[in-house]
Amino acid sequence: MAPQMYEFHLPLSPEELLKSGGVNQYVVQEVLSIKHLPPQLRAFQAAFRAQGPLAMLQHFDTIYSILHHFRSIDPGLKEDTLQFLIKVVSRHSQELPAILDDTTLSGSDRNAHLNALKMNCYALIRLLESFETMASQTNLVDLDLGGKGKKARTKAAHGFDWEEERQPILQLLTQLLQLDIRHLWNHSIIEEEFVSLVTGCCYRLLENPTINHQKNRPTREAITHLLGVALTRYNHMLSATVKIIQMLQHFEHLAPVLVAAVSLWATDYGMKSIVGEIVREIGQKCPQELSRDPSGTKGFAAFLTELAERVPAILMSSMCILLDHLDGENYMMRNAVLAAMAEMVLQVLSGDQLEAAARDTRDQFLDTLQAHGHDVNSFVRSRVLQLFTRIVQQKALPLTRFQAVVALAVGRLADKSVLVCKNAIQLLASFLANNPFSCKLSDADLAGPLQKETQKLQEMRAQRRTAAASAVLDPEEEWEAMLPELKSTLQQLLQLPQGEEEIPEQIANTETTEDVKGRIYQLLAKASYKKAIILTREATGHFQESEPFSHIDPEESEETRLLNILGLIFKGPAASTQEKNPRESTGNMVTGQTVCKNKPNMSDPEESRGNDELVKQEMLVQYLQDAYSFSRKITEAIGIISKMMYENTTTVVQEVIEFFVMVFQFGVPQALFGVRRMLPLIWSKEPGVREAVLNAYRQLYLNPKGDSARAKAQALIQNLSLLLVDASVGTIQCLEEILCEFVQKDELKPAVTQLLWERATEKVACCPLERCSSVMLLGMMARGKPEIVGSNLDTLVSIGLDEKFPQDYRLAQQVCHAIANISDRRKPSLGKRHPPFRLPQEHRLFERLRETVTKGFVHPDPLWIPFKEVAVTLIYQLAEGPEVICAQILQGCAKQALEKLEEKRTSQEDPITLPTGKQTLAAFVPLLLKVCNNPGLYSNPDLSAAASLALGKFCMISATFCDSQLRLLFTMLEKSPLPIVRSNLMVATGDLAIRFPNLVDPWTPHLYARLRDPAQQVRKTAGLVMTHLILKDMVKVKGQVSEMAVLLIDPEPQIAALAKNFFNELSHKGNAIYNLLPDIISRLSDPELGVEEEPFHTIMKQLLSYITKDKQTESLVEKLCQRFRTSRTERQQRDLAYCVSQLPLTERGLRKMLDNFDCFGDKLSDESIFSAFLSVVGKLRRGAKPEGKAIIDEFEQKLRACHTRGLDGIKELEIGQAGSQRAPSAKKPSTGSRYQPLASTASDNDFVTPEPRRTTRRHPNTQQRASKKKPKVVFSSDESSEEDLSAEMTEDETPKKTTPILRASARRHRS
Repeated sequence: MAPQMYEFHLPLSPEELLKSGGVNQYVVQEVLSIKHLPPQLRAFQAAFRAQGPLAMLQHFDTIYSILHHFRSIDPGLKEDTLQFLIKVVSRHSQELPAILDDTTLSGSDRNAHLNALKMNCYALIRLLESFETMASQTNLVDLDLGGKGKKARTKAAHGFDWEEERQPILQLLTQLLQLDIRHLWNHSIIEEEFVSLVTGCCYRLLENPTINHQKNRPTREAITHLLGVALTRYNHMLSATVKIIQMLQHFEHLAPVLVAAVSLWATDYGMKSIVGEIVREIGQKCPQELSRDPSGTKGFAAFLTELAERVPAILMSSMCILLDHLDGENYMMRNAVLAAMAEMVLQVLSGDQLEAAARDTRDQFLDTLQAHGHDVNSFVRSRVLQLFTRIVQQKALPLTRFQAVVALAVGRLADKSVLVCKNAIQLLASFLANNPFSCKLSDADLAGPLQKETQKLQEMRAQRRTAAASAVLDPEEEWEAMLPELKSTLQQLLQLPQGEEEIPEQIANTETTEDVKGRIYQLLAKASYKKAIILTREATGHFQESEPFSHIDPEESEETRLLNILGLIFKGPAASTQEKNPRESTGNMVTGQTVCKNKPNMSDPEESRGNDELVKQEMLVQYLQDAYSFSRKITEAIGIISKMMYENTTTVVQEVIEFFVMVFQFGVPQALFGVRRMLPLIWSKEPGVREAVLNAYRQLYLNPKGDSARAKAQALIQNLSLLLVDASVGTIQCLEEILCEFVQKDELKPAVTQLLWERATEKVACCPLERCSSVMLLGMMARGKPEIVGSNLDTLVSIGLDEKFPQDYRLAQQVCHAIANISDRRKPSLGKRHPPFRLPQEHRLFERLRETVTKGFVHPDPLWIPFKEVAVTLIYQLAEGPEVICAQILQGCAKQALEKLEEKRTSQEDPITLPTGKQTLAAFVPLLLKVCNNPGLYSNPDLSAAASLALGKFCMISATFCDSQLRLLFTMLEKSPLPIVRSNLMVATGDLAIRFPNLVDPWTPHLYARLRDPAQQVRKTAGLVMTHLILKDMVKVKGQVSEMAVLLIDPEPQIAALAKNFFNELSHKGNAIYNLLPDIISRLSDPELGVEEEPFHTIMKQLLSYITKDKQTESLVEKLCQRFRTSRTERQQRDLAYCVSQLPLTERGLRKMLDNFDCFGDKLSDESIFSAFLSVVGKLRRGAKPEGKAIIDEFEQKLRACHTRGLDGIKELEIGQAGSQRAPSAKKPSTGSRYQPLASTASDNDFVTPEPRRTTRRHPNTQQRASKKKPKVVFSSDESSEEDLSAEMTEDETPKKTTPILRASARRHRS
């Protein structure tokens, strides 16, 4: 069939071209085989050189066959075909303008060019889509293999970088569509299939998730311009709208891309209507359906939000369509609509020059935002607060709404959502930073001026009313006042040529003389002299028979005549006339007042100044009132936020700190409560930070205002006491450190110490809390100067440990703390050892402590327990023979407990004996064991915590008791549901590991297991304990140290920092990390027991940074290469390659890799592994010597040869032969080393992943250890039977073999 005779129909699927569907329809005659494609393509190229773009008409089958076999053909052929088709279409687009302008073009030639155009575009676009499909599949593989070497894999797969080839093709299609190609079709109507073909490829490209990457920006812009041409020239509006809606529903990554495109079309291409069409489609979506389609809703919401940021003015006209979504169930749509409203307020509806309609719209948007501040969804409430923060920061919030929005933010501080609270604090901070009132916002400072100015305003209003009632000016005086200016205006008008003056208002036929006189009067009253004169001259000609216009004296000049007429109107009967014509006065912008009232307002400068002063005073009072109300709201917020410092998450606490810093800058007194958050920085290792904290508190507290030294001391103590109210132990310790610093530098005046003693002894009236805080401050100061308390010891005992009842245990506890600071608890330096400070057993202090503790035992005061602990600690710290005193206390408490039990006993039961002497502690062991063994019966958390601590302390006393109860102790450590119990027991077992290392050694795996505890508190405690034990060589460092390595990626920054510090310290202990690395790598890369790939990279990058010695590096390289042979999964191989790439290799290390090349050569087909080894080459090249470049080149050649072996089957044999020729020369000097490691691999336990059964020799619990997955720990609390309540491990779970800890070299173990 001749090319001019057939017609090419664009198919919906490629298979349609193989079947005939109509008369003269083009059909593919033959699908060529793969081997015939290269010569046929060359034939097509030759025909193109001869015939131009029309050559496609004879060779379309070749291109169709290439598309058909696309997945199987050589990458080079694909690339050649693409480049050739680009050239064909480009040539056609260059020739088409002349063809389209040729009026003599025959129908057959037109049809030929039309068929060629459709064939060329079809072929190019289908080839583009084929490349894109393959690239997308490669991206999915990259996600599985990791991001390393992605670009190299792409080039290897295609022979070129496809991402760089897309833009020229799209630009070529855009250039083609910009031509007037519709004339090639009949009736100049382009077929819809052709437009869909071109635009369809654009949408297909947009579906690629990588399209929104920065490197693909040129491609996105090219797609946008291509679709823009289709919209403007080919009526693509409806199809584009539908397609955009569909893509937003199914592709979450497309929202920002489509927003950029739509905003460009609406602005540069003038297609504003597409915004309305898309918004209309979104607005018509059923809210119920959107609630069931979270993915689509997310796309719509992101699209609307970003579109409002770019083109808010265009979107605003369509906002009414979206309002229904504010009542829908999906919170994301509500957020999007609210964000769009906020953008319009910021960009379109801001400023003071808004029209009334715009102000109404703005107010409606702000009302909606405020209403949704109480939305049922916390994300919406949080978003509203964020939007208001932006509005406040950009000063777009009207002042009339300040109080309402501040009240909203303060109310949201009590929100249950942490996110809402955080954003409420941010909003209040923005209000403070951008408030229009004052830089100092103190209630006390504002209340006084407000009251004073309000009273002044009331007085001014009263004076105003009195003056208005009596002040009536004479019309004659007013006339004399205006006469000079009136004469000047009249003379200027008379000097103008006749006819140049304009009459602003004509006299109507219906107007009478009185009406005109009223108008003239009003013009004079308003000082519109020019208009009054012109109207008077007109009236003299119109009313020649009426007074006063008929009064004409021939001898008078025109100036005199007009002045006389104006004077008669203003001073004469016109006043009464004006009284009768309120309608006319209203029409001329007079407010209906009588002439008598208008005259003084318009003519008296003093009255005008009085009005101005009154207005200014009203504005001042309003300003002070707003500032006072704002300050009160901020004060209310401080009261709420100060409570949030100790109860909320870290992010909220950070916002609270920033807020209080800002509040303090604005002089709000309550801000000082937040300053305590700076206290922990006193422990910073940075001297500058520590000094900054000291300076801050020095300024805040050491220089208070006061007329005398005593007044200053009182203010200082009051401020410090406020910091102590409800303060945590950590806060008190920080403040103690600061005060100790001040005391040692003599920065605290003697008046402060004197006043504190007066308050403590109640010589100065004070409340109990103030008395307690005074004792606390004295104790803190005693850290710096012990004599402050030591010289008044008896006084302190009398203050807190007197015989009154009920006892104030809070005060007694603080007295004990203060007395404890007499002795120096710091570890003495070598050569400066002094005997510890001790008091005799008979000292009154210990007598009062014994009686106070004993009497309080039976009284349920919650403050007795902390007091008792401090008292016992103080006894052991200061007393001679403290065990005797504590035994007496324990016997006294036990006696009271037994007396209560005796009251409940029956007479038939045997009497209970009180333990004496050394049996005192032993008598409580059965009770303790019963509580610990039966957690179901004794489930009270406080009891469990106390019992676990007591068990740990009992074990510290006796090795025999410890050995018998270790199983129970570790059972509770593993299975207790209470994190506080597990955390406390972790500390206890750590102490036992130091006290009885041989007993605890078999249980070491249980200690390591707590490093993966689900509770953050337990993980942190376990990390601290294991750090101390390992660094002090109290536990064997085994492969389980990988659990410490896992903490490097812990989500809690403090725990990750703790782990990093551990390995930093461990790196200083010889070859410790080098010896541990094999086991760590084996365990962490294990697919069943290890971690994910990316976290593994993070961990190993940190650990391998400690390997700095060349010998260690060379040894690790050799062992890692040999490990490739025993690896079981591709993941392990990639991990090993990554570890090799992170080592600081030298030329000798490279030779080790060449010697062991056979171990990993067959793994190089994997892109990640190849890229890892290639990165090694790059590192070596940077610092390579000239003589070392040859071996680097050889290594790189071998890498690339093995990498391409799996991709290029034709060259596989040649490359293999070349590699075998080079191998002997490179490996000959060390032929034995190639096979020797294989024999030693089995004995190199460091690099063999331990089988679970290996541990059964020390852990008979084979059922637990044989399981590949970590068993779920379940703490039985079923109370159905006594047997079920037992928390102990079974006998076969208990480790039997105890291995003494030997401080021997690691070589002995390996030998």
